[in-house]
Amino acid sequence: MTARPLLVLASGSPRRLDLLNQAGIEPDRLLPADLDETPQRNEHPRSLAKRLSKEKAEVAAMALRELDIDGPSYIVAADTVVAVGRQIMPKGELVEDAVANLRTLSGRTHRVYTGVCLIGPRGAVRQRLIETRVRFKRLSREDIDSYIASGEWRGKAGSYAIQGLAGSFVVRLVGSYTNVVGLPLYETLALLAGEGYDIHARWKAATVATEDA
Repeated sequence: MTARPLLVLASGSPRRLDLLNQAGIEPDRLLPADLDETPQRNEHPRSLAKRLSKEKAEVAAMALRELDIDGPSYIVAADTVVAVGRQIMPKGELVEDAVANLRTLSGRTHRVYTGVCLIGPRGAVRQRLIETRVRFKRLSREDIDSYIASGEWRGKAGSYAIQGLAGSFVVRLVGSYTNVVGLPLYETLALLAGEGYDIHARWKAATVATEDA
């Protein structure tokens, strides 16, 4: 009997896990990759998102081998980059960086890029790059100070979480909302389905359970 392929999420992000769960998908393993995410010299935000998503998937594939897990697997990795033009907004780690990010994003349109990489059971590497345009209202000093005090910005691309308090900053959004949260669901599920993963398995299982009840 052929072993059921594992689904591995190469991320420790609760947001990405929540999004997959929202789509009825439960990863078998979480294997976050510890990478240096510093942009290369003159690297475009789009290129950075694609490069890091592929590197994360490759690190997770290596980790699986080190764990002696040799069966078939689907490895999903993603990286999200927020940029104004070619200027990449650093992730929110330090207060001064977060304040600088919010001041830059205030009253302007920025772009959110997410690179998604899938390594399938036969080793095929497939990638997608998704872009969403987001416009913030003009942020007051109180808006920024209060948002910094909330702590919600920590560890977030661009120093904000659209699914939280910062959703109130958004004047306009063009493109995928889930992309801005951190994992574009439509494109991710399309990649999985294209490689033969049954994205509806849990949906159908819930129907059977209801009928048997």
